[in-house]
Amino acid sequence: MANLAAPAYQHTPQLAFQRLLDVLYTLRLECPWDKKQTMESLRHLTIEELYELTDAILEQDYPEIKKELGDVLMHLLFYARIAEEEGHFNIVDVLNAICDKLITRHPHIYAGANAHTEDQVKSNWEAIKLQEGNKSVLAGVPKGLPALVKAYRIQDKVRGVGFDWEDKRQVWEKVEEELAEFKTEFNIETSEAIDREKAEAEFGDLLFSLINYARHIGINPENALERTNKKFINRFTYLEQKAAENKQQLQDMSLEEMDVYWNEAKKLKK
Repeated sequence: MANLAAPAYQHTPQLAFQRLLDVLYTLRLECPWDKKQTMESLRHLTIEELYELTDAILEQDYPEIKKELGDVLMHLLFYARIAEEEGHFNIVDVLNAICDKLITRHPHIYAGANAHTEDQVKSNWEAIKLQEGNKSVLAGVPKGLPALVKAYRIQDKVRGVGFDWEDKRQVWEKVEEELAEFKTEFNIETSEAIDREKAEAEFGDLLFSLINYARHIGINPENALERTNKKFINRFTYLEQKAAENKQQLQDMSLEEMDVYWNEAKKLKK
């Protein structure tokens, strides 16, 4: 068996990649856990690894990003190895397929086409996908995406074929219009019963328009919301810690008392 810890493996990307393949293939043959894995059994683990990678990216934690990139890469190679064992394809097929795809989708680099802006590149990309047999511009949006991410991707996809507002002011007007329609579904000053189905539909329209506005001004709404989630968690954790230090129970505290610690956390930029 090859010495997989040999320093020579680490000198070039090619050798490092081969080292990972060697390690993975050895584990697939000899490790009881690795031998049992299927694409289905790995699927939920891959999703976890991707979320861990995105968390590290938001935290700008580069040592953790490096670690998580390795985990994700290992999973991708694992899928290719399983497919090879089942006679479907191998990692060489995967690598050549993505190279072919990138070359075909970038005619402005490889085939003399013109594309001088990001929008032109996206437009070319979507047009080529339709030529390749895609029945819809939206065919490439996975059904299982979280709703917020899916809305962003839908809007970005249709932008590639020119279905988009020309000015961000028009988008903001749409936000205000949707907010007004949402508010008409109930009276916030009273406790009158509302038609929740209609209110939910209008709230969805409002969220969709806000996501669209974020896209127009260069903000990724998923990242923005996750940063706010993390900020809230940090501040609430500080609140819990301060309450514990002062032998206070949150359920026995008033909102005003909790706000004292919350505002301390804000000043500390938690």
